Amino acid sequence: KYRLRIIHILIPSGLVSPGSTVRSLTKELQHSLDLASATSGEKVVTAQENEDEQTLTQSGGQTPGPQRPRSNSGRELTDEEILASVMIKNLDTGEEIPLIQAEEKLPAGINPLTLHIMRRTKEYIANDAAQSDDDDKPQAPLTDTDGGKLKQKTTQLKKFLGKSVKKAKHLAEEYGEKAVNKVKSVRDEVFHTDQDDPSSSDDEGMPYTRPAKFKAAHSFKGPFDFDQIKVVQDLSGEHMGAVWTMKFSHCGRLLATAGQDNVVRIWVLKTAFDYFNNMRLKYNTEGRVSPSPSQESLCSSKSDTDPGVKDPDMEDRNAPFRQVPFCKYKGHTADLLDLSWSKNFFLLSSSMDKTVRLWHISRRECLCCFQHIDFVTAIAFHPRDDRYFLSGSLDGKLRLWNIPDKKVALWNEVDGQTRLITAANFCQNGKYAVIGTYDGRCIFYDTERLKYHTQIHVRSTRGRNKVGRKITGIEPLPGENKILVTSNDSRIRLYDLRDLSLSMKYKGYVNSSSQIKASFSHDYSFIVSGSEDKYVYIWSTYHDLSKFTSVRRDRNDFWEGIKAHNAVVTSAIFAPHPGLIVPQETGAEKPEAECKSLDSTDSETIPSDHTEVLLSADFTGAIKVFINESSTVT
Repeated sequence: KYRLRIIHILIPSGLVSPGSTVRSLTKELQHSLDLASATSGEKVVTAQENEDEQTLTQSGGQTPGPQRPRSNSGRELTDEEILASVMIKNLDTGEEIPLIQAEEKLPAGINPLTLHIMRRTKEYIANDAAQSDDDDKPQAPLTDTDGGKLKQKTTQLKKFLGKSVKKAKHLAEEYGEKAVNKVKSVRDEVFHTDQDDPSSSDDEGMPYTRPAKFKAAHSFKGPFDFDQIKVVQDLSGEHMGAVWTMKFSHCGRLLATAGQDNVVRIWVLKTAFDYFNNMRLKYNTEGRVSPSPSQESLCSSKSDTDPGVKDPDMEDRNAPFRQVPFCKYKGHTADLLDLSWSKNFFLLSSSMDKTVRLWHISRRECLCCFQHIDFVTAIAFHPRDDRYFLSGSLDGKLRLWNIPDKKVALWNEVDGQTRLITAANFCQNGKYAVIGTYDGRCIFYDTERLKYHTQIHVRSTRGRNKVGRKITGIEPLPGENKILVTSNDSRIRLYDLRDLSLSMKYKGYVNSSSQIKASFSHDYSFIVSGSEDKYVYIWSTYHDLSKFTSVRRDRNDFWEGIKAHNAVVTSAIFAPHPGLIVPQETGAEKPEAECKSLDSTDSETIPSDHTEVLLSADFTGAIKVFINESSTVT
């Protein structure tokens, strides 16, 4: 009986019975984090990778900040004067403009991380570079005749304009009425306003199981896999501001979302609510001491803590998630950038407040806070030993943290002029740690000692994209020794790690400045990504190119697009176990049966090889749940 229990626990998608506590579960797992070690020792841990940092921290000192610049007369410059003196260079056109002017004209949908990096690097990138291809011919430069200068200036300005045209009067004085009209028109282009598109109207009151607007690449004539996809649930109204990241737990029953409002929200499938609620209640009744200050505590919805409160969404049986979050974790003081789950329900969250926080689904408090020197852009639990996690930061340091020991076990530093780490993950089941940089490099380190191994320059051989752009996401492809890399040249690339060659390049979506990242479906057959043009884009990982004679075998622009948002789609992911969400053909009896067998793997059965569950989130905080049941038989 003991052996059987161990075997069952090691199944990533399985859940133990509610009678077993998480503490006993984690003790039985070898090389796994448990609550005792997670909550022991210091609750706030500071990164100390070298003697200088250690001495500084121990002496209670702080890193001296930069001195405010002064004028020739010795007067301290104002913020406006400093911003006006800093010039920002457009990497595409070579144009330089004052930072204060650039920031005023940035679109309202700009990612705050992108804005911060722009300040740090004194560079900005025009969105039109995203649409360029490797083989695009350079366009003829505008001449000074026939309003050439005017068109050139308005073209350079158009990517930095907000939704309003409050500065129209100023622009009219500077460029004339013709320029203002041009600016208004390109404003709509920047925000992809579909004036005649009925799907661009407010989606409030949208009925569930509504077919989503579908489009496909012009060269893609079908058959399509997602033309029948439907919206089955709308989780909008909770997040105040953009959702920057979404992650499913390994079991597929919990969804974590986070972003601009500094709060981590956990959503639970209706069929798994009792299990996790019982887990929470058991720890509450044991009277355990709160391991962190109360101001960092979690705020749960009343309906989640009181089993007697009626579930507000029970009337809609098609909605897979409870309409209110299972819990909300508060404690971060700035935008959240990344999330990572362990197999036994620990959750890491990283933020622009320069910290990583550790949570557990059974607890209401932040278990530990790991302080960094700069923004923490990416985090990942070690896939084989979740006592360790990887963090990448804008300070250029990659850190491997030991959670039980509350310290940095190993660290390394990126070299080069631009040292900003913007993505991080493990590959080959934890053998290597890989980070992505602002200048378009993927650098691999041996995890055992965190020593440099090799690197890939993620860029095209020619055209505008020959300059490396910011890496926004890195996803391993298990079993095939490959990784999927997303970058700010509006390209997604699949690399073969055996020889570091490019296996496939996916294009069609728009990702010129966002922190959008692509990911795989549950069986790795498809790739999904959000996009700045308000669509969700999907590619077949290995599209059948055998019937085409004139296309390159390492290019895939046969995308399918789904429109269900009115703003930039900041995140899109597939559910890891769609069989938990899509009812089988036996129908209504499925949810009750599944509740009784949460510790059984039978409920993981996928009803169809072509059934997918997709989630997307946007800049306004809207979250949509899609179900795609294809009748195609291959």
